[in-house]
Parts: sequence; structure tokens; C-alpha cells
Amino acid sequence: MRSRKFGVRVGATLAVLAATVTGVAVAVQDQEAAVAPAGARNGASQAGPAGAALQGLVDRTRADHRLPGVIGMVRDGDDVRYARSGYGDMFRRVPADPKARFRIASSTKAFVSTVVLQLEAERRLSLNDTVDRWLPGLVDANGNDGRRITIRQLLNQTSGLPDYANDLYISGSYVADINPYKRWDPRTLVKAGIARKSLSPPGTKYNYSNTNYVLAGMIIQAVTGRHPAAEVTSRIIGPLQLTDTTFPESDPKLYGNWLHGYFAIRDISFSNVQVMGAAGAMVSTQEDLADFTRALASGRLLPPAQQRQLLEVGTKEKPYALGVAVQPTPCGPALTHNGAALGYFSHWYTSPDGEHQSVVATNRYNMTPGKATEAVIQAAKDAYCAVKGK
Repeated sequence: MRSRKFGVRVGATLAVLAATVTGVAVAVQDQEAAVAPAGARNGASQAGPAGAALQGLVDRTRADHRLPGVIGMVRDGDDVRYARSGYGDMFRRVPADPKARFRIASSTKAFVSTVVLQLEAERRLSLNDTVDRWLPGLVDANGNDGRRITIRQLLNQTSGLPDYANDLYISGSYVADINPYKRWDPRTLVKAGIARKSLSPPGTKYNYSNTNYVLAGMIIQAVTGRHPAAEVTSRIIGPLQLTDTTFPESDPKLYGNWLHGYFAIRDISFSNVQVMGAAGAMVSTQEDLADFTRALASGRLLPPAQQRQLLEVGTKEKPYALGVAVQPTPCGPALTHNGAALGYFSHWYTSPDGEHQSVVATNRYNMTPGKATEAVIQAAKDAYCAVKGK
């Protein structure tokens, strides 16, 4: 069947979260695995051999790190292959479905950055506008100064603003998993971030911070009068027909066909989306995520001037551009990003022309980067190079 349309920075203490999550421990024993072709174009394709390689990568990643489930996807043009290993619901022994929805977390940033660039193309804002221009007086504490920070520096993570998410997790004040409906106002999140001293002068150093993208979402709302979720939906999700992608504003639930997410061995699928908002609240599938990143890489979503800005990295030390990273791989440069949320971790690669893609995701994440997340990233990278045939 033809395809229908074409980061890890949050710290946590396990003791804090383990005391708040609920669920029943179930050992993961057996394994379900499958490689499925999803279409083929005329002529030679690398997706067939890459699909077999992907299955091996998915199986090994799950087995080596005792993950509930791992899913993967590779695509060469219109030829798509999927792989799965383990369970999408380990309580009921339901096999992982590579077409199921999951929380894409920080991959949300690429959507938000795209909307900001579209607004610049419409001359409704400039990337050189200061934060204070749109949110006067909000960022003004502990050396964090919105009069000196530009929108561009928010998007490329060089603002110097501390990450509110680290403090919320470590302090134990983040109780999204206990009360998924708890109200988190974006201003509260920003104030939690700037309660600490600025990490560096604006524009001088890369410091990944979710605070940057909460502010970017607030600027979208200040410019348009609409929630960033509404702008992402009308400008990207709708036009690209990403029918399995949503940007929830407050609803903590997942719907339809979705992967259960686990903290340690506890089901944490339903969690508070307001605590991440424009920094990481979105839900999608591998196919939809690949469709979006293909459209983004190939220039379908942005005029040429904004497309060039999208791919300009902020510092030499880190290849982070505007909501995406532009990284070297053994088979050439690629656009890439990952997403980490309670219970979910994913990573994707897309070639600069959008022709070659990989996505790998797992449904266990404890909010502490480690060998399992490194393995998912490596699997996605190896699968990407396999589909490129190098």
C-alpha cells in the first residue's frame, strides 16, 4: 500500500517519580516481531534491505535493554518498511504496533519553530524581535533579560535561559502523573526557569532549554491571538493530512490505537500535557512524523528564505538549528531530533531532500538519559544509513 501522504534534556530523580506513578509490575518475557512493507515505487529501492536491517536493530535494542516494546520505520521515497518487537501493552500482551500513536515530546519543537518561521514569512514578526517585544516584562530575573534575547535565540537554544523542566522534576513539584489535569500556566513555567541565573549571555552558547519553546508558543499566541496548538493544527497538521497527529492543550488521554507508555514497569500513558505545552505536548505516529519531517526538509512548508534560516545552526559547538538538529552521520548530513516524555522516547532522521528517513521509538522512558536512549538513537541512525544504502 502506498504511503498515504508522502531531545533529551529533562532530569529527574527516580525516587520522586516512583512515589507518584501508579500501576502494576509485569515482567516482559516473550517477543513479537514483524517486518511489514507498506508500499513500493517503480525502480530500485533501498527500503527492502533496510527493513530487514531495521528489524534486527529493533529486536536487539529491545532485548539488550529489556524494553517493553520498540517500533521502527524506514522509508526510501514511497517505499516504507516497518518493524516491531515486544509489546504495545505489556499487561495484556498486545504486540507493539508500528502504526500506533505515541507522545513525540520534544519533536514538537520542530512544528512550533515552523509556525514561527511562517509568521516571519508573513511579516507578522521577525526572528530578530526580542522576547520583550512580544512578552514585555516576563523575562526579567537573575540575569535573564527578555530585552536582550531574540526569537532566533529561543529557537536555536542559545538564549541562556535555564530549563524549567529540570527544576520541576528534581524538586518534586511536577505531579503531572498524579494529577494529569493539574493546571500549568505557561507563565508559571517560565518563572520557574528564570528563578535560576542565566546560563550564558544570549547568542553565545548552546543550552537546551524547554523554557525557550514555552516562550516561543506564547509569542505565537501574542502574534496570532490563538493557542500555538491551533496554529500548528491549521498550518501543518491539516494541510499535510496528518490524521493521527494531535497537539493536546489539556487532555492527558490517548485515543484510538496507541502505545502504552511505561515509567520503569508502571503504566504512565495518561499524563499532564500542560507541563510541556509548546515544548513537547504533541502526539503522533511514525508515519505522520516522517511525513512532516519530509515536508519540512523538502521545502514544502517554508519559503526559501525561511528554509535557509531553519537549517542555520546557532553555534559551532552543537549542530542545533531552529527546532531541528543538522547532524553529520556516516552516510551524510541529516535533519534529526528526539523526543523524551514520561513513558516514551523516539528519534528520527531525515535526509536534506526528504527522500530517506528513519524513525525508532520505545514505550519506556524514566526521564533519565542512559544506555537505552543511546541505543534507540543509534538504531535510528543505523537504519537511516541502511535505507540510504551506505
